[in-house]
Amino acid sequence: MIRKYLTSQHKDIIQLLSLTLGKNNAWLFANDNYQLNKDEIQKLNVLIKNRANGVPFAYLSGAKGFYHLDFKVTTDTLIPRPETELLIDIALNLFTDNKEPYNILDLGTGSGIIAITLADKNPHWQVSATDFSQYALEVAKKNSTNDINFQQGSWFDAVPKQRFDLIISNPPYIKENDPHLLKLKHEPISALVSGKDGLDDIRLIIKRAHQHINKRGYLLLEHGYDQQEEIISLLQEKFSYIKTFKDYNFKNRAILSRLK
Repeated sequence: MIRKYLTSQHKDIIQLLSLTLGKNNAWLFANDNYQLNKDEIQKLNVLIKNRANGVPFAYLSGAKGFYHLDFKVTTDTLIPRPETELLIDIALNLFTDNKEPYNILDLGTGSGIIAITLADKNPHWQVSATDFSQYALEVAKKNSTNDINFQQGSWFDAVPKQRFDLIISNPPYIKENDPHLLKLKHEPISALVSGKDGLDDIRLIIKRAHQHINKRGYLLLEHGYDQQEEIISLLQEKFSYIKTFKDYNFKNRAILSRLK
C-alpha cells in the first residue's frame, strides 16, 4: 500500500510516488490504501534506488521549475538553480523602455532557461542562444515556445560578427578538483568546471565580448562567490559601470558591466 511507502525513510519518497503514479500529493494521502501493481512497484523501486545513489530528482522526473516556467532537463544539461534567477531580475530591470526590440544573447544556454525566460517575459526582444553541445541545444529547442535564434558553437564562435545590446551568461566557473564537484557528479562536467581557478571561460568571454556588444551595451555574468574581485579586474580595461550583485543567500553571484 501507499501508506507503507509514505512512512518509510526513502529520500523524496512522496515525489517519487507522485512520479510513479502520475498523482499529486493530495491524492496520495487521500488514497493511502491504494495497492500498487507489479509494474508500479518495479518503477518505484528503480526510482528509489537511483535517488538513493544520488541521482538528482530533476533528472528522474525530467523537469525542473525556473522563474515562472517549467523546463525539460536531461543529463546533457545542468539542473536550473534558484541563484540563476537573479540574472533574469537584473536583465528585466536593465532596460527602461520595454517596447524596444533589444538584441539579447545568452551564451552557453544549456536547457535554455535564461533565453527562454527572457523571451517569454519580453516577446519583442530579439533573443539568441548558443551552446557548444548539440545535445543541450536540442533540449533548449524543445523547451522554447518563442522565436529564439539557437546557434551551436564555442562561445562567440557561434555568433561571428554579430552584436548585441546585452550579453548574458552563466558559464562554467567551478575550480578543477573542487570538493563540491562530488555532489554534482551526475551533471555534465563541461558545464561546471573551467580551469584551475574556475575562470578560464569567464576570461575568454570578457576578452572577446567587446567585439560583440553594441555601443553602450552590457555584459552580465554569473560567477562563484569568491571570484568577484578577479572578474572586476578583468573587466576594467574595456568596461565601466561595473555593478555587483549578491544572490538570495547573500553570496556574491553576478556582475553587470557596460562597454566603454
